[in-house]
Amino acid sequence: MTSLSVEMLAADAAEPITSAGNAQLGIAVLAGIAVIVLLITKLKMHAFLALTIGSLALGSFAGAAPADTIASFTAGLGSTVAGVGVLIALGAILGKLLADSGGADQVVDTILAKASGRAMPWAMVLIASIIGLPLFFEVGIVLMIPVVLLVAKRGNYSLMRIGIPALAGLSVMHGLIPPHPGPLVAIDALDANLGVTLALGVLVAIPTVIIAGPVFSRYAARWVDIKPPENMIPQRPSEDLDRRPSFGATLATILLPVVLMLLNALVEIVVDNPENGLQKVTMVIGSPLIALLAAVLVGMFTLGRAAGFTKDRLAGTVEKSLAPIAGILLIVGAGGGFKQTLIDAGVGQMILDFSENWSIPALLLGWLIAVAIRLATGSATVATISAAGLVAPLAADMSTSHAALLVLAVGAGSLFFSHVNDAGFWLVKEYFGMNVGQTIKTWSVMETIISVVAMAFILLLSLLL
Repeated sequence: MTSLSVEMLAADAAEPITSAGNAQLGIAVLAGIAVIVLLITKLKMHAFLALTIGSLALGSFAGAAPADTIASFTAGLGSTVAGVGVLIALGAILGKLLADSGGADQVVDTILAKASGRAMPWAMVLIASIIGLPLFFEVGIVLMIPVVLLVAKRGNYSLMRIGIPALAGLSVMHGLIPPHPGPLVAIDALDANLGVTLALGVLVAIPTVIIAGPVFSRYAARWVDIKPPENMIPQRPSEDLDRRPSFGATLATILLPVVLMLLNALVEIVVDNPENGLQKVTMVIGSPLIALLAAVLVGMFTLGRAAGFTKDRLAGTVEKSLAPIAGILLIVGAGGGFKQTLIDAGVGQMILDFSENWSIPALLLGWLIAVAIRLATGSATVATISAAGLVAPLAADMSTSHAALLVLAVGAGSLFFSHVNDAGFWLVKEYFGMNVGQTIKTWSVMETIISVVAMAFILLLSLLL
């Protein structure tokens, strides 16, 4: 398809695809979401296919012409992948370099060597938060849970006292902090500033992860006092690396894109002149694409070459990192298509009308919509993408800081009460050897605490900014 035809398709999709009334649109939204939920939960269909079919169902229920619905869906899919696809790929490469070089192990071992006793839960939440910055949630869990089990076994700790802080650190990063897919897509949908969102996200994340992690773990350990399951404790394989990257170099590489994006946000606030030479430079190096690309290129030396990787092994690591994200890209893209179908059907305007009649603050409305979709679908990413599309009209007249807070509100809502329709629920249950009831009392409650506490701090910041 030529670039001209893509532009024409996007322009066509920008027009309303139906003139249905609010009642019909409301029913169409519920029906579309219900189709997605049933396909994912009952028929175990892949989320990409479910979102595609759900988008077509939404358009049909709203009375739109099939051609218009298809145009909306494909335009939304294309723009979403164009906006965040490269960033997801770069994040995957950085995460794979971190894991394969031994850099992740180096960070873990260094911090654990300096922590013991009461400090251990705080060390675990720190490790998970650092590791969780560049990694997808599922990759972070795979890296962290074996460490959690080993630490709990060797130190004779309650598994929940160690595990909950680690899970909280990973989950908060996943829901609130770019470059994770959900926040990135929400930033794109709401036209928010990434640097400001990142800065405010860190402000919200710090107290949230403390309350949901080390503080809540005290109660979780009393409710579910279990030891690490023997069959799940990993036997570390013999190392095939001659050396590992240093702690300082690994940490600097992980934090490089964060620092560059925050620097850009700071210069924008202080200088606030697009013609200024310094701001022009920081706008380039602080853009998500350049910041993550810089981290990947630096990581090839500070992580890969420092671990003794040859050029062929570096190339192999990059290649292996890209294959697993194909599904993620498709799901994110289809979620963007569903979002665009919602917008073009006029659902965004319907939500805007309802919010004016109900006098519900935009931040709270975004959180509530994300909560509802999260409970229904089990997917934080689907909840973030869909909710961002629904509340996008509310961000049109917002200030930069409040648009960023709306992104965070949607992200916080997407973490609410993980239960049996969430793959993460079963992953945690099996790794920790818990039954369903124990998993709900620990993991599910922790996710709810993250969602509610983060939203409380977001509302507080909205009053101050």
